[in-house]
Amino acid sequence: MKRNQETYEPFRHAAFRRFLLGGLLVQLGTAAQSLAIGWELFGRTGEPLALGFVGLAQAIPMLVLTLPAGYLADVMDRRHLVAISMAGTTVTSVLLALVSLTSGEVWLIYLLLFLDSSFIRVGGPAREAIGPLLVPDELFERSIKWRSTLAHLTGVIGPAIGGILIGINPAIAYGLSATASTAFLTIVLRTRIRAGARADRGRALRKVAEGLAFVWRKKVILGAISLDMFAVLLGGAVYLLPVFAEQIAASGSAPAWMSPEQVLGWLRAAPALGAGMMALTLTYLPPLKRAGRSLLLTVAGFGIATILFGFSTVFWLSALALFLTGVFDNVSVVIRHAVVQLSTPNEMRGRVSAVNSIFIGSSNELGGFESGLVAQLFSPVISVVSGGIGTLIVVATWAGLFPDLRRLRRMSG
Repeated sequence: MKRNQETYEPFRHAAFRRFLLGGLLVQLGTAAQSLAIGWELFGRTGEPLALGFVGLAQAIPMLVLTLPAGYLADVMDRRHLVAISMAGTTVTSVLLALVSLTSGEVWLIYLLLFLDSSFIRVGGPAREAIGPLLVPDELFERSIKWRSTLAHLTGVIGPAIGGILIGINPAIAYGLSATASTAFLTIVLRTRIRAGARADRGRALRKVAEGLAFVWRKKVILGAISLDMFAVLLGGAVYLLPVFAEQIAASGSAPAWMSPEQVLGWLRAAPALGAGMMALTLTYLPPLKRAGRSLLLTVAGFGIATILFGFSTVFWLSALALFLTGVFDNVSVVIRHAVVQLSTPNEMRGRVSAVNSIFIGSSNELGGFESGLVAQLFSPVISVVSGGIGTLIVVATWAGLFPDLRRLRRMSG
């Protein structure tokens, strides 16, 4: 009974409940919008490289804006930065809907994706750095597990809804995203959070450099985020899902009631379903005792599941492989996020979160570009399978390069 009470303890804090709800709404809308963008671009062009350019358009703002945004998150009111971010993404989603309805030029979609990513990056480090201020420190790891569990639940629902919406009109998915970000904007401005220490404004470049230096000194943090970076960079199968969904739908292995759009929606939901189930399991388990070893093993499992997906031509096997990528990815995300946040003082969390975002976020988008490029030059199967093999090589290498990470037990180390 006591463990069950501790499990739900984060929900006693109103700020946590509100930010959790707002974040879930945004993730729901973003999942539907991302599905619509990929399907619309591949439908218009028929080229895997068009999907890769989605990643490139989103990666450039990540690389350019994230570190300055991390500095701002440490010297400004983080809620205001998140509000600016949500207002901007609302506008870009509305404009994406208009471009879709009017069959506007493809380059306009890429431009709006660039602007959308720019607004996201402005508020990204602030959103991450707010997390530890929503609950007491001793509840933070458990709050991560709940956030991860429910986020991945919306990751299942979002693509499933998106698959239905894009079958009607992709513009509806963009409208859902705009509505969700508007709701979160309202929640952010009406919520008070626990006060935390702030950095003095100082010189911006020096403050940004302090964040980079801190990560470099903390080898456990450096090892954790760089491991995830390369795994994400090489395992970009998600960006190619429109290609695989079309092939699977044409093969006849999917249920007869599924349209090609719904095949895509369910394949896109499979990783989130796996991640959500694992996150829920972790929520009811005590803290991990061998965090470093678990991180390495789960990233390796992610690589193996990616290889399986690349070779599969059967709907259920492909869905299972993607489900497993979500299972393994969730464990690594929980460990990495806890290590980064709990090993960093509050006055540096914005900058360190920015460094973490650059490592993970840019590799996600650049990984999408790399996957699209390799698929265009060779084939989608070669792109995905080679990425899974590369992930396994990275895990073996990192186990030797970062012995402190391999031996890590408590995530607050």
